[in-house]
Amino acid sequence: MSAEGGLTTTGYIQHHLTNLAVCADAAKDATGHCHGFWTFHLDTLVVSGLLGLLAFGLMAKLASKATAGVPGGWQNFVEMVIGMVDQQVRDTFHGKSALVTPLAITIFIWVFLMNAMDLIPVDFLPIAAAAVGVPYLKVVPTTDPNLTFAMSISVFCIMLWMNFKVKGFGGFMHEVFTAPFGAKLAPVNLIFRIVEDIAKPISLALRLFGNMYAGEMVFILIALLGLYQLPLALPWALFHILIITLQAFVFMMLTIVYMSMASESH
Repeated sequence: MSAEGGLTTTGYIQHHLTNLAVCADAAKDATGHCHGFWTFHLDTLVVSGLLGLLAFGLMAKLASKATAGVPGGWQNFVEMVIGMVDQQVRDTFHGKSALVTPLAITIFIWVFLMNAMDLIPVDFLPIAAAAVGVPYLKVVPTTDPNLTFAMSISVFCIMLWMNFKVKGFGGFMHEVFTAPFGAKLAPVNLIFRIVEDIAKPISLALRLFGNMYAGEMVFILIALLGLYQLPLALPWALFHILIITLQAFVFMMLTIVYMSMASESH
């Protein structure tokens, strides 16, 4: 599956950026591709779901066999990751909630694993999929804005729930209409709050999507070099390890910050 293998350079890039999608016939264009709201990206759903099941299934298995003595290699690694995330929550979140630490751990590990799929050579899994009749396969779920927006909207809904839970309906409404300029400027406060809250899930989703999409595009462009790609692919892959880790960390930290803001009452 390369430009030399029957696809033009543009066709090669478009092929790698096309999701395996299913939809109703009414949502298909003249070329048979799915468009519109009721389109399901199967590769995004399957890959993200399998990664989640694999990661948290293994963590559950390790937890069931955890020992209070000298931990094994995997137990030690998982405890180190959980300890790091828990420390970030302690330093940033000053409310009382049993939800924030598990939420942060889930986000960091899951986003990191989805990002890490970018380290697999771009042609490897699509060629394997094509051999069994699957025409398209995007293996990095976080390069799909549908997934990043779904995650950010989920975080946003939890943030709203925590606002009501901690402050109550009256307290939350008081904050919305009086901060930051006081009750006399309630309409202005409301407009500022709406803009602020809408910006949170949008920026959270687009930051992750934009960085991972750009990284995937670089890998695709490097793959176009064929046999000459190794001198560029290896350094970029090593640098990309930092990017995938940083993006998972940023998504987690912003989630913790949003939960902390929702639990505070002034």
